[in-house]
Amino acid sequence: MILWGWRTTVRHLATVVYMCSQTGQQAGYAVTKQVTKFTLFFIPLFPLSIKYRLECSLCGESRKISREDADQIIASQGQQQGQQQGQQQGHAHPQPSQGGYPQQPYPQQPPAQIPGQYPQQQQQQPQQYR
Repeated sequence: MILWGWRTTVRHLATVVYMCSQTGQQAGYAVTKQVTKFTLFFIPLFPLSIKYRLECSLCGESRKISREDADQIIASQGQQQGQQQGQQQGHAHPQPSQGGYPQQPYPQQPPAQIPGQYPQQQQQQPQQYR
């Protein structure tokens, strides 16, 4: 008797901040890699399919993206983290975190557009008079 089948594993690659197309608010998007492998006697042998996905943490919307788009998103996130670490190293005394959670600075740059999506109109902020 030969036991064969397939097994799917999902690996979290990165988390980035984008504007949610459903709610119009900034939300964290998880970039994941889903690999389905052929198994023989419960041993994974070779991949049958590899899919990259971008999933909104706010509304749960998920969309398939290409490998190139996933690599580009991960590279841009790495550059932003490098800039933030460089800014944090300039401080002599880091501030302690509250509630046991590390404090992450809010990104100063506006969120990038999701690959394959049309640009959205930005909501105009009311002008403040001095």
